[in-house]
Amino acid sequence: MAKADTKTSIDSDGLRYRSKTPGSPFTAAGAFGAATMSCFLCGKHRPRSLLKSRRLLGKAQFVCSPTCKEADAETSAKP
Repeated sequence: MAKADTKTSIDSDGLRYRSKTPGSPFTAAGAFGAATMSCFLCGKHRPRSLLKSRRLLGKAQFVCSPTCKEADAETSAKP
């Protein structure tokens, strides 16, 4: 099953996509920065409330709290 090719062209202002909605799916919901961040270990985007800061490779990195496996189990258990 092939997707229908979307016709795109570069406008005079440099924009290419007309059908794409602007912005990012990870935009901030509030005034205090990103609403989600990716875990340094597993790479999945999670709300900042589910991440904790750990010192890895000499820098503070955000990782799933308490572990990536438990965070996956918690998010899959929610309806």
